[in-house]
Amino acid sequence: MMKKIAALLMALLLAGCAYAPAESANESFESMDTFMHIEICGDASAAAAVRAEIERLDSLFSSSDEESDIGRLNREKNTAVESETYELLSMSLDECRRLEGFLDISVYPLVEEWGFISKEFQVPPQERIDALLKNVSCEGIRLSERESGTSESDTYRAEIGDGMKIDLGAVAKGYAADKARSAMESRGVTAGILNLGGTVAAVGTKSDGRDWKIGIAAPDNTASYFGSVACHDKVVATSGNYERYFEQDGRRYCHIIDPQTGYPVDNGTVSVTVISDSGFRSDALSTALFVMGREKAAEYWRQAGDFDFILLDADNNLWMTDGAKESFQLAKGFDFTINLIE
Repeated sequence: MMKKIAALLMALLLAGCAYAPAESANESFESMDTFMHIEICGDASAAAAVRAEIERLDSLFSSSDEESDIGRLNREKNTAVESETYELLSMSLDECRRLEGFLDISVYPLVEEWGFISKEFQVPPQERIDALLKNVSCEGIRLSERESGTSESDTYRAEIGDGMKIDLGAVAKGYAADKARSAMESRGVTAGILNLGGTVAAVGTKSDGRDWKIGIAAPDNTASYFGSVACHDKVVATSGNYERYFEQDGRRYCHIIDPQTGYPVDNGTVSVTVISDSGFRSDALSTALFVMGREKAAEYWRQAGDFDFILLDADNNLWMTDGAKESFQLAKGFDFTINLIE
């Protein structure tokens, strides 16, 4: 947790959360299994409302809370859910299909099996991985919306197959960032920085009209950064193999599981940072592109074209799209090679 706090404080230092004499307020708290900090150009009540919205969503989406919508769904397999849970599940299913198996919110049993939830790490036998893979498929998740006039508490329902469990960790922070931005807008707040632990929303600009600068954590020391991107009205999300991992027999196993193989991703990618207008999309893509690896990630970007990204590989090569390159600044002391993806 101390590493997360240090990295977040570094990101805030880069962002330069300084406003003109206009009122500003901030909140620091833990939610969605990470440390968060928000700073807005508004009063304390607006900041508290943004925090409350994030915490409310966490209470719906948490896989570790048995009384959350997702906790009950994993336990009961068929349950009523709140409208936001229904919306995020629906968005996630669409995104999983678009990403053709490189993102799947039903991979949670494999994350558990490798020990990333209990911290009792292990390399499972192949037969166990094969057995769990049989239940990894977003197609096994079914959503239904009942007709108007139905009890409001039972309007939306979700169902998963036996042996399935889901986790929204790859998308929840991005979705929360979007909802937090909406909460700011509804209160007339037009500027601020929302750092939701690896997913950072840059709302508006700084008081002098300049872009926010968002730091990207250095893999060997997450309290530092290897570079930054300057942006406004964007969400920057990073996934890396240095966040959660264990080592066994000289090999590192990271927490990002490939839904197609059941194994932690090991394709030479160290981190992926995605910059887009949507928090949900940035969050989902940072994980999916990490699983894809450089060549497939570049191919997907050429087809989609609605985001920019920066990929760091194990040989200290930075691969980035043109839009990312325009906003990126390499930090002093890092001898990384910058390559443009065309």
